[in-house]
Amino acid sequence: MGVWEWYSARMWKRNAFRRNRIWEMDPLLKIVEHRPWPLPGGPWIMKQIWHDLLFAHWPIARDALRPLVPAQLELDSFEGQGWVGVIPFWMSGVRPRCVPAIPGLSRFAELNVRTYVRFGRTPGVYFFSLDAANRAAVWAARAFYHLPYFFANMRVEHSQEWIEYSCCRVRSDAEFRGRYAAAGKATHPVSGSIEHFLTERYCLFTVYGNRVYRCDIHHPPWPLQQARAEIRHNTMAQASGISLPSTPPLLHYAARQEVLVWPLHRAQNKA
Repeated sequence: MGVWEWYSARMWKRNAFRRNRIWEMDPLLKIVEHRPWPLPGGPWIMKQIWHDLLFAHWPIARDALRPLVPAQLELDSFEGQGWVGVIPFWMSGVRPRCVPAIPGLSRFAELNVRTYVRFGRTPGVYFFSLDAANRAAVWAARAFYHLPYFFANMRVEHSQEWIEYSCCRVRSDAEFRGRYAAAGKATHPVSGSIEHFLTERYCLFTVYGNRVYRCDIHHPPWPLQQARAEIRHNTMAQASGISLPSTPPLLHYAARQEVLVWPLHRAQNKA
């Protein structure tokens, strides 16, 4: 290798290191006062931007949820009541760390069905299902995060103040059709409130091969608004064996949230 080639290679490595340092310095990492525990020690590996989230929650008896959640996880409840959420939204800017967003892969709709659990002293989310309109994302999440992702035909449209939303899981009866809108000003959930319990969660748990795994996330406090919704058809929870009550759901809306995601790792039970 000549002197010029050696110098060029050295400068490329130095500039690559500087580029990585810039990517690491995400402004979200400075917003930490609200977190229930410190940021994970290792580097985050993915960034996402979530848009137009509807948090639709129904109270479910703990006895009805217990057979549907792996025994390794403890059900979390608010004032003795379990909850199940059906959460439609769409994402943009989905990209791995140090990689720009790729057109056609970084923007798609997603709908989650989830409940709330603890492993040791740590509260988190347990997903019954996650539907996405992106085959690559479904494959990657199943392969690397052991999450129950499904490919679905999905549509999100804005009509005046309403978000028109539909999700139809391929080769399944799981379907969501409806519309929703924000109502009122955005506020951060107050610690100890039901809104805080349902939304301020900073990790998910999944069970694979009888072992519990955890994925940490980070974002600013949720900018929640009251919401109104007209849900015309919803069998998303039913597809996971959950019978939602006929009572109206508790509704909240969030316009936008930036999220950092860490790798999946074996969870430690710190009792």
